[in-house]
Amino acid sequence: MYKHILITTDGSDIATHGVEHGLALAAATGARVIFLSVTAPYPIMASLTSVRGYATAEMIQDYEDRQQEAARQILQTCIATAARLGVNASALHIPDAHPAEAILRTAREKGCDLICMASHGRRGMKRLVLGSQAAEVVSQAEIPVLIVRSERDPK
Repeated sequence: MYKHILITTDGSDIATHGVEHGLALAAATGARVIFLSVTAPYPIMASLTSVRGYATAEMIQDYEDRQQEAARQILQTCIATAARLGVNASALHIPDAHPAEAILRTAREKGCDLICMASHGRRGMKRLVLGSQAAEVVSQAEIPVLIVRSERDPK
């Protein structure tokens, strides 16, 4: 079955549900896990709301620091949960990246044989049934992708 599962998370409720499913599968199959959190670059539109009309180095650094700390906390929680279940797990944060590209690249580089991710993430926006990142991963992945829907999603 599966030996190395990539589980993505952004810390949202639906992503946490995906983490739970991925860990249950890993525990049942004896697979090891790598948790991945990807944070996007500083949003250009945020610059337009600045008093100056552009982002200062301090604004960008503050954003990156907050993203790094949030990812650290999210991944630390995932690792602790995996340890409680007896699942061998590691974690990776990729900053300033397009999420789908980073997910696909990480799965390839780490030799994963399954990607487990939520149907949509923190933004809460759905594109038809799948969020845009999930749809991109599903359409381009060379390995199986397990998409976990929210328990509240309509069937």
